[in-house]
Amino acid sequence: MSVGSRPIVPSRLAPGGVAHGSRKPATSTIGSYIALTKPRIIELLLITTVPTMVLAEGAWPSTWLVLITLIGGTLAAGGANAINMYVDRDIDRLMKRTQNRPLVTGAIAPRNALIFALCLEVAAFAVLWVGANLLSAVLALSATAFYVGVYTLWLKRTSRQNIVIGGAAGAVPVLVGWSAVTNSLSLTPWVLFAAMFFWTPPHFWALAIKYADDYRAANVPMLPAVVPFDHAVRQMIGHTIAMVACTLLLIPVADLGAIYSVTAVVLGAAFLASTIVLAKRPTAAMSMRVFGFSITYVTVLFGAMTVDVLL
Repeated sequence: MSVGSRPIVPSRLAPGGVAHGSRKPATSTIGSYIALTKPRIIELLLITTVPTMVLAEGAWPSTWLVLITLIGGTLAAGGANAINMYVDRDIDRLMKRTQNRPLVTGAIAPRNALIFALCLEVAAFAVLWVGANLLSAVLALSATAFYVGVYTLWLKRTSRQNIVIGGAAGAVPVLVGWSAVTNSLSLTPWVLFAAMFFWTPPHFWALAIKYADDYRAANVPMLPAVVPFDHAVRQMIGHTIAMVACTLLLIPVADLGAIYSVTAVVLGAAFLASTIVLAKRPTAAMSMRVFGFSITYVTVLFGAMTVDVLL
């Protein structure tokens, strides 16, 4: 396997080490519908929602509101992911890591999948509107509309910048969490949004490096599949720098203390260092280490933010 002018050396990965990689097909109808929602991706989105709610409240918010926001966010993200699978079922057949998805195996009929997805979106809007406020409901629905309309239907198959622009949908949960608490938006959630916006490309491109051949087979112009490896990693480094800058800007904007500040500096340096190492060691194993660390990065960073606020 190769990317552009630099070779990518395949290596054995530990089972379960790929959050977005291939999986065994679901063995039940219920399991198949759950698989449509891409639950592992939803987990990652929710990791950013609750800490943002804590930051917005300046303390632990109403537990009921947290639960309602998580339920609404889960339904909205699950519906968006299911629509994505419905639209992409043709190219999912061509990519090894997606060939076990329910619409490819025939476990669920496309029409049923689409109805299921739309029902999830209606439920998400209702839950957030009734349980939180209209602003959070509109923001959640707008994320779905952007993810499906801009990323899935337009950019994914036409532009190497697909995940750069389309990834904005994955940054919306911080806006939903903030607005659920305050019924408004201020500079702080937009800085968090920017941090997640810049985090998405290096996170996803690290995965795409390993699966570049899959994207070529499906004729999807994901950046690492269509440009030389060096160029792709330079883009990753640039986005990582921007992401770290946003996380540091959050310190004065949100008046955060030492716990978050030290964590942001250390994790940011580690993330940047990992992308630089990837440039020097262009292997599938190294790209997956960067991918895995990117998930750890978000989890620990937002966890530190929560602890900083609560203490």
